[in-house]
Amino acid sequence: MPFEVKQWNDITEKYGDTLILGNGASVAVDNSFSYASLLERALADKLISGDVQQIFDFFNTKDFELVLRTLWQATNINNALKIEDKRTREAYLNVRDALIRAVREIHPQHDTVGPHFPAIYQFLKRFDTVISLNYDLILYWTMMYGFDVKDRHSFKDCFVNGELHDDWEELRKPIRGADAVTLVFYPHGSLVLSRDKLEQERKVHGGETRLLDAILARWESEDVVPLFVSEGTWQQKVSAIRNSYYLSTVYREVLTSEHPTLTIYGWGLGEQDVHILDRMKGSGIERVAISVYQNRQADCSHAAQVIAEKLGRDVEVEFFDSGSHGCWMHAD
Repeated sequence: MPFEVKQWNDITEKYGDTLILGNGASVAVDNSFSYASLLERALADKLISGDVQQIFDFFNTKDFELVLRTLWQATNINNALKIEDKRTREAYLNVRDALIRAVREIHPQHDTVGPHFPAIYQFLKRFDTVISLNYDLILYWTMMYGFDVKDRHSFKDCFVNGELHDDWEELRKPIRGADAVTLVFYPHGSLVLSRDKLEQERKVHGGETRLLDAILARWESEDVVPLFVSEGTWQQKVSAIRNSYYLSTVYREVLTSEHPTLTIYGWGLGEQDVHILDRMKGSGIERVAISVYQNRQADCSHAAQVIAEKLGRDVEVEFFDSGSHGCWMHAD
């Protein structure tokens, strides 16, 4: 018996607690996000030297952030101890420049995706919590767009003065005349997050339209490295998460907090990200709505099986058309 794929507006009133965004959400906005991985893009463009490829192979990873941070720390230690090590520094510069070029070539500019912000904003604001598995700036740009929308709704990423606010639940309280608040989290990090030589994690600030350039300039300055986990197995991702105060806080506290209903958009529930659902198993999820592209029944079957295995067979699962009116970038 085939799975029924509904229209979003037919089920929307049942969902408002938590939304998870996957890579398919970004691909829907701009097809440039459909790449296999940042590393594969860099290799295809011949941006990675043979020495650096050996480092990725040694750590058995495709995660740019891990390799970049490791080389950056080694370079800083060598500098502090006045150890001459040209080869390590050259490897660090190669990885850094390759990452910058790969991101610059893949990530669209603000003006390109800007027309979608009003529809995305209207979709996001109905949720109490938004959890993005993507590291790109689409969600953050949409939040910045919302600052100028006078609708008494507030988006908060839980960073205060550039640093994570420990009592993030406190930020659910409406302020400055807002009637409702949506909290936003990045369990795999984001381009907008960075860490310095002392492992202090902060949010990068820059003008709305020039934010991407400001982020890449900060990387070039060698003052910080990016904080996001873009590639790897779920075990490698969990290991990276545990090495970050922000990521581990989201992993330990946000994912395990109460989530009566869950909406999933653009996430194929692949094995490399199942740790997200593992953490949410005890969060009280009773009902899940999952977006489906072009009525693909195989995707429905896979998603239903994963939800049953990870969250329990008593959880109600229903599917909605990812292109239907009112969801994500598709205006109502």
